[in-house]
Amino acid sequence: MADGINPPLSYEPSATTTHPLVGPSLPPEVVACLKNARYLHLATCDGLTPHVSLMSYTYLPSTPFDSYPIIIMTTNPSSRKTANLQVNPRVSLLVHDWVSHRPPTRTRNGREGSPPPEATRSSLASLLLNLNTSALSSISTTITGTARFLEPGSEEERWCKQQHVDNNTFVTAEGVGLFGGERRGSGVAEYPTIDDDSRVVVVQVREGRIADGKGGIRDWRLERESPTVNGVVSEQS
Repeated sequence: MADGINPPLSYEPSATTTHPLVGPSLPPEVVACLKNARYLHLATCDGLTPHVSLMSYTYLPSTPFDSYPIIIMTTNPSSRKTANLQVNPRVSLLVHDWVSHRPPTRTRNGREGSPPPEATRSSLASLLLNLNTSALSSISTTITGTARFLEPGSEEERWCKQQHVDNNTFVTAEGVGLFGGERRGSGVAEYPTIDDDSRVVVVQVREGRIADGKGGIRDWRLERESPTVNGVVSEQS
């Protein structure tokens, strides 16, 4: 129930398909989310235990090797997510497109919420708090699909790996990394210096769910007419 302070939440049934959006192209909100967000959460499972990783990623509407939108990630061959994907390639991705600053919380039992008020007193936090939030997007999208390891040394792997490096090298005006860090292998990195044995993983973006800041939910699915060659449906579709 709205109390005059907190925004009303429109909880919707989510166990089944909700307000489905089906079409030959991705919903604009999903495209904006994938273009704006810097990281995603990758959920894998070995069949028994779920595992979530924060990942740098590259979104492309298509490639010379795939006409569907794809997400490119890299992973260390000895990582848990790599082991999980080898057992079970089904994945779920979560991408946020909103300001992640969390203001102090209020509790009814007298305990201090998290984070404490001091955490919001930096100039950056003040700037974020004073932004016109009506101009900011506030959605997230989940994507479900099947991950595919690209063949090591293949033309597709080399091409996708270079796209991923170019898309995830963030520099400031001074020419240094945004947070000054460097990391090899997989997951989050300021300079995605990828080792030769790093595996490249791609996921087609074909179905998922949009959730907004007020609890609204819409399921979406990308459906295209299957291309035919001499009357035979192409296997790429």
